[in-house]
Amino acid sequence: MEEILRLAHVLGAAVLFGTGAGIAFFMAVAHRTRDPATIAHVAGTVVVADTVFTATAVILQPITGAWLAHEVGWPLTESWIALSLALYALTGLFWLPVVFIQIKLRNLARDAAARGKRLPDSYFRLYRFWFACGFPAFFSVIAIFWLMLTRPAIELF
Repeated sequence: MEEILRLAHVLGAAVLFGTGAGIAFFMAVAHRTRDPATIAHVAGTVVVADTVFTATAVILQPITGAWLAHEVGWPLTESWIALSLALYALTGLFWLPVVFIQIKLRNLARDAAARGKRLPDSYFRLYRFWFACGFPAFFSVIAIFWLMLTRPAIELF
């Protein structure tokens, strides 16, 4: 059972990181076109990908992690696990607004494309906020990977 849980947990982490990186890349490339129709199409796909892949992994990741820790005998208060959980929560604090921002960006681009207009200033403000939210989330996930791989003895309490 432990091997299956490890595989599920690693696959979930790969989905989170890979989908997040892919979404960021495709949104940034679409944004650079400044073309409302292109952005609307890509953002629409991104919203679906975030819903299907990222949200599923976000829900399953703590479940597989807690179950794996239980199977192996690691207490959740183990410093590297506690720090990983804190970073996971931090990542979520940045990811949740991004989900709603992506929907708003998609809607603003769809509206501009349908009316044959340029993207409104509100789109660019939201995009900058969306972009900025990615950095702490991205680096938190990298830190979680490091903690999970190295399991360092860190004195927290």
